[in-house]
Amino acid sequence: MTRLIIWRHGNTDWNAASRVQGQTDVPLNDLGREQARSAASMLAGLRPDAIVASDLSRAADTAGALAALTGLPVRTDPRLRERHFGRWQGLALTEAAERYPTEFARWRAGDPDPGAGIETLDDLGKRVGAALSDAADAVPGGTVVVTTHGGAARQGCGHLLGWQHAVLRTVGPLRNCHWTELRHDDTRGWHLRAHNVGLIAVPATEAV
Repeated sequence: MTRLIIWRHGNTDWNAASRVQGQTDVPLNDLGREQARSAASMLAGLRPDAIVASDLSRAADTAGALAALTGLPVRTDPRLRERHFGRWQGLALTEAAERYPTEFARWRAGDPDPGAGIETLDDLGKRVGAALSDAADAVPGGTVVVTTHGGAARQGCGHLLGWQHAVLRTVGPLRNCHWTELRHDDTRGWHLRAHNVGLIAVPATEAV
């Protein structure tokens, strides 16, 4: 049985300010680094065989906290980046709502293609899902920790599980430095084992 641990990165100043990150390379803040160290101590107990991360520093540095405990290298994969938020990147959510009210309303309603240059959910799911599949295939029967982003994690997991957008919208967002566990076997294929596992009880922020 192959196990995937899909781990969201630690907190950033843009998370704290509800600013749209998307694929902007925003670093961890002090809280995020502490979250990564705390979560890494728990994840190390799962005895991972490999660590793969988005190449954006907030994810790669989160993965680095686990690498420091396990001695495993971190392989980066740009396909694990967050959803590209087009013209919203760098804006506060309140600014996005003011400047793009139609697209914002569509996004809030779960439209998979809201406009404003935002990557579609279908494209995001296929991109991240392919990266997750390749990470799992590289260590058959092993445990792989994949460090990524909130929206990317949800759509990538949904792609592997074959869940429709309406189902995914009922799944709560990953908190910073929390994770989802998927397992795969030849009989059942991919299945969800756990969601939003972690040590730090902080409110979930918008997965942007």
